[in-house]
Amino acid sequence: MLLDVDAQGLRLKSNREVTLTPMLVSDNAADTVRLKSFTIAGRNRYYHGIRNTPPSPIFLRAGEIDKTINYRDDTPWRDWMSTARLVIDTREGGCCNVTEAEDAIPVAQLDFEPKTFAPEYLYISPKAEAVKTRALKASAYIDFPVNKTVIYPDYRRNPAELAKIRATIDSVRSDKDITITSLHIKGYASPEGAYAANARLAEGRTEALRRYVQQLYSFPAGLITTSFEPEDWEGLRSRIAADPAIDHRDELLAIIDDPAYRDNPDGRDWKLRSTYPATGKMLLAEVYPALRHSDYAIDYTVRSYTSPEEIIEVMRTSPQKLSLQELYVAALSQEPGSDLYNEAFEIAVRMYPDDPTANLNAACSAMQRNDLRSAARYLDKAGDTPEARYARAIYTALSGDRAAAATMLKEGDATPQAADAARQLDTLINSDGRHFRLLTPDDTAIPDTPVGATGRSTANEPNEPNGCNNPH
Repeated sequence: MLLDVDAQGLRLKSNREVTLTPMLVSDNAADTVRLKSFTIAGRNRYYHGIRNTPPSPIFLRAGEIDKTINYRDDTPWRDWMSTARLVIDTREGGCCNVTEAEDAIPVAQLDFEPKTFAPEYLYISPKAEAVKTRALKASAYIDFPVNKTVIYPDYRRNPAELAKIRATIDSVRSDKDITITSLHIKGYASPEGAYAANARLAEGRTEALRRYVQQLYSFPAGLITTSFEPEDWEGLRSRIAADPAIDHRDELLAIIDDPAYRDNPDGRDWKLRSTYPATGKMLLAEVYPALRHSDYAIDYTVRSYTSPEEIIEVMRTSPQKLSLQELYVAALSQEPGSDLYNEAFEIAVRMYPDDPTANLNAACSAMQRNDLRSAARYLDKAGDTPEARYARAIYTALSGDRAAAATMLKEGDATPQAADAARQLDTLINSDGRHFRLLTPDDTAIPDTPVGATGRSTANEPNEPNGCNNPH
């Protein structure tokens, strides 16, 4: 222990001395450690001590102390010392080593307890879905002979495209937990040629695909519905806009967007390809084929899962079948902070990337495992609820800005947990780098410590022969 003691102004009568003994004491009076004493004496008592045995290892003469006393003593560490108090036992006396006055002066309250920031993380229970409705969407590129609307399964790339359609339908149809509620097919034709002819082809080819699927699966009447788009101008515009290497890209987009051609698609196609024939030829060969496609969407429902064990099993194989609420149930069934606990929240935000609740819960999970980079990404989509603002304040504190975080926690419609988190931060801010608080004689925290019980007796003790008879 290091103490700086300023005794430069202390004056004592010639035959007086004061002995000071630093002590560490706890609330339990038995836990007391007395450190080495130091004595300041008047003139006669000082020379008496010099000629005989000084009463303390540090022995100084009052009035001749011209600098701060740098006191140091060591003692083995004990756990109770982390919250001990430093008290100075003072004993004043004169001849014959009689203690005439004694006191215990409070100096400091020590605090070496580890300071941590351990806020409560608020996880939000998602709303349960009454019916878990899902959709599976894909596109197929069926090849038809020129001006034909009949599907030839072995024609060009049709074997692969038809197999893709079957695989998509089978992936949900064969699942015992899934019920298909509808299948919608929308056919598109490319913009070249007459609009009326393209409308006939788009409608006929869509109907041909509907019949093909119906014959394969014998779905209930009305389950398959269709629509068609005679010319896929939106698809053409998107592909041109996405490719900066296309010559005259801006001019082509201006023609497509020109309102003068809103009701004249044939004129738009002629204008586009005749104004820039080389580019038009390239589009016809490389872009237009991809505009002849059939998009299909399978709507289905998934049964609910209630057992955490079953949910976890599905989570590992088919997480797309789970609702946010089911994933939440899976997480709560695990030890907080465990790998499976964190995995459930990560899967939830992956399955529902734009859902505020999924992002908020994932952010809390990330902060608990000190993954602040992921937490920041999730908090961007966590919404603006009191819980989300609370989580952002916690993130700010964990990122190092405790003062800003404490302010955030005290603002607005704070959550009930915000007050506790703010108190923790205030404690950290106020104790940063300091391990003691100075006390005053009026401090009520000082226990009743019998200062003579563990040290020198307060009874008369002969210090040396004939001490009282030596006035020097």
